[in-house]
Amino acid sequence: MTITEAKGDKDMADIRALREAVFIGEQNVPAELEWDGLDGTARHLIAREAGNPAGTLRWRVIGDTAKIERVCVLDTYRGTGVGAQLMFAALDAIRATDGIATAKLSSQVDALGFYRNLGFSEDGEIYDDAGIPHKDMWLTLA
Repeated sequence: MTITEAKGDKDMADIRALREAVFIGEQNVPAELEWDGLDGTARHLIAREAGNPAGTLRWRVIGDTAKIERVCVLDTYRGTGVGAQLMFAALDAIRATDGIATAKLSSQVDALGFYRNLGFSEDGEIYDDAGIPHKDMWLTLA
């Protein structure tokens, strides 16, 4: 398993294919919501197993907060630790970025336990995002 920051058209095409498979294909997120125009302002990580795209995420800096978004793992690789490895890599990169005090994400309710196990705490009420129940979660960075 390798996790790298996306560089170039090939990585971005693989990331797009991952997100299309998971969010648009599996979860029925409308394409116009998935392609929100923010990819150009984000840093993207991609996980590969034996060279094949397995998962991805992006994160953006908003003030003193890093917002982690679009975390997805292909169904073939779920339960193998890919998601946790992606999150650890993202948190390492975020911690290495000056001026960031917290990490935030919007978790699908079904994934709350995954993020709790990584140290995130829930905040606020459950809300709808693209027809899927979500809840905000935060991690204070040390």
